[in-house]
Amino acid sequence: MSSETFIEIDHVTFGYDASRPILSDISLNFQRGKVTAILGGSGCGKTTLLRLIGGVHAANKGRVVFDGEVVNTRDRTLLYRLRGRLGMLFQFGALFTDLTVFDNVAFPLREHTALPEAMIRDIVLMKLNAVGLRGAAALRISEVSGGMARRVALARAIALDPELIMYDEPFAGLDLISMGVAAKLIRTLNDVTGATSLVVSHDVPQCMAISDHVVLLATQGRIVAQGTPAELMSSTDPETRQFVHGEPDGPVKFHYPASEIGADFGVTA
Repeated sequence: MSSETFIEIDHVTFGYDASRPILSDISLNFQRGKVTAILGGSGCGKTTLLRLIGGVHAANKGRVVFDGEVVNTRDRTLLYRLRGRLGMLFQFGALFTDLTVFDNVAFPLREHTALPEAMIRDIVLMKLNAVGLRGAAALRISEVSGGMARRVALARAIALDPELIMYDEPFAGLDLISMGVAAKLIRTLNDVTGATSLVVSHDVPQCMAISDHVVLLATQGRIVAQGTPAELMSSTDPETRQFVHGEPDGPVKFHYPASEIGADFGVTA
């Protein structure tokens, strides 16, 4: 593995059901300090890939390597240490609705460090300031908008200064302004902190604007294409072109494979 490679996906196959693999013998390298977007339709294994990196699931075949160490889901000590080096922005925020904005961001600091409360306060306010929400520290989650809640979740994800930040659908459900703010934050935080960022999304324009590298997945976790945003946008491959340009007609079909419709009603030719 190259010294520039932070996360390596080495011939990984995974499925909850052995007869229906979600990821099929995929190999990827995520470069240190870069923003990589992982694009693809629903069900192609994007979020599953993040779960494998975080050690939530073990690969059926192959291995996941985190900064030179193989992720072993049976080694709790290893997992705890590796997870201390990553931050996760969940698709729906996963914020504690009975806590304030401040206490949500303070939670990982209180759980994983022995820092004094005065230092925790300073760190939390600094992280909230980074996402533009220092003034909202005392508000409850029910009092903030969806876009603000996503920024609270981002502040919590970076509370421990992670080396790896994983974003699961960070733009879902946001208006255009909030989406632009979120995208700018992802890029800025990556550049300022030197972190490695993985962004799982369906949003092609935002990902193309902030990413250094883009991976396009298809059904059963096939890698359709990967490269710079410019390379994917100019690709002549039909499947790549259909996805990045949102074309309704192409290799990706609307209908899930099925038998002839007459067969469902007992009609024969």
